Amino acid sequence: MDENAHQQLNVCERAPLVWLVRRHVKGHAMTYQSTNPFNGIAVDSFSQMTDKQLDAAITTAATCFESWRNKSYAERAAIIGKAAGLLHAKVEPLARTMTLEMGKRIGEARGEVEFSSRIMAYYAKNAERFLAPVELHPTAGEAHMESSPLGVIFGVEPWNFPYYQLARIAGPHLMAGNVLVVKHAGIVPQCAIAFEKLLIEAGAPVGLYTNLFISHEQANRVVDDPRIKGVCLTGSVAAGASIAERAGRNLKISSMELGGSDAFIVLEDADLDHTIPWAVWGRMYNTGQTCCAAKRFIVVESLADTFLARFKTALEALQPGDPMDEATTLGPMSSEAALLQLLKQVKVAVDKGAKLALGGKRIDRAGSYMEPTILTDIKPGNPAFRDEFFGPVALMFRVKNEDEAVALANDSDFGLGGSVWCKDIARGKRVASRVETGMMFINNIDWSDAELPFGGIKNSGYGRELGDMGIQQFVNKKLVRYVPAMKAPA
Repeated sequence: MDENAHQQLNVCERAPLVWLVRRHVKGHAMTYQSTNPFNGIAVDSFSQMTDKQLDAAITTAATCFESWRNKSYAERAAIIGKAAGLLHAKVEPLARTMTLEMGKRIGEARGEVEFSSRIMAYYAKNAERFLAPVELHPTAGEAHMESSPLGVIFGVEPWNFPYYQLARIAGPHLMAGNVLVVKHAGIVPQCAIAFEKLLIEAGAPVGLYTNLFISHEQANRVVDDPRIKGVCLTGSVAAGASIAERAGRNLKISSMELGGSDAFIVLEDADLDHTIPWAVWGRMYNTGQTCCAAKRFIVVESLADTFLARFKTALEALQPGDPMDEATTLGPMSSEAALLQLLKQVKVAVDKGAKLALGGKRIDRAGSYMEPTILTDIKPGNPAFRDEFFGPVALMFRVKNEDEAVALANDSDFGLGGSVWCKDIARGKRVASRVETGMMFINNIDWSDAELPFGGIKNSGYGRELGDMGIQQFVNKKLVRYVPAMKAPA
């Protein structure tokens, strides 16, 4: 047994089932592979659970729910709050694991861990207030709505934010009294293990949060299992459609966050000194691998040439390098497969008439690096007009005026987020109200706060995470009514 396995066993001696579920076995067929995208070197592999182990994990989760549901908010908060503190205390090793597995630049990785800590702390503090009974005022008698947990919730989460995605379901849903079984992405198994270990260290009872190393076929069986009461997924449209269909067939509540192709609308009175740095950050944060990243840059004609020139210069200045190095300004993509997919999309776009204003190729160095890229002259018949580009590729469009900008922003299959840039704030608010998305930002792209709901419409999914709304997703809203001396029906 290697040192890593010894460390896992020490943590999990008090939770032998969890150890069994994620036992590391060398020399066998593996489905969860940790590979460093900086250099392409395989780091570690982890075995897929057997069907028997999966059934045992769900059984344990269901048993845990029967006791967890009866814990007071204070008792739950003691564990979730401690987990928040551990995230903060362990920011460096957790961030380095993330950078190692999916290539996020180390500064961004630290920021994600700290944000995950704040989310957990936020729900530990506010859950009881959010779920307090709500008094109603019927014409006769008295009534109130009360909230109660549903049971075991199945989470399916992506690789691009390995801890944040877990925190934003664990914080609210565990504090609401539910328990979680979670299938994380196959390329971040060590992040998945680390988050589970952190909750165990915080005192979580066995079965409260269970990491599942399972196949897609097994995931379908989890959705079908009658002990599972709800499903939440962040991922691709195809994955969301498949899981949502399965959940619907089983009459189970679900929430879906499925990506986006957010518009970045630049109007003629925009301050480009302010706008250009946000454009770079909005497109290149996490190497462009963000659902609500700025992806379609819609610029009025009077500013288009200047904007393009300055945007291009800023992107050209980014320097690829080791994501562990603070000086690196361009990290790798998460995997070779992700890079090849993006290169294929760019080639198809150019073959269909789009023009390359910048980049378009992989960078000639070890690892999964792509040049910052700008595509222009994208017509409605081009697949690029509809597709989501998940990486360092910006699509730029020219429009005559505000109305054309709004129309183009709304001509999308997605509706997650978007932004508008102008000096007239009243105008910015008016434009924000006209764009069909779940979120709009004026002169900023501050995508996510623990206090604010996150989610979209159209192919970007349904349901909301974070804020007050995030904890309401998987609770039963029960009406309780009393009418004194009410006569029985004749």
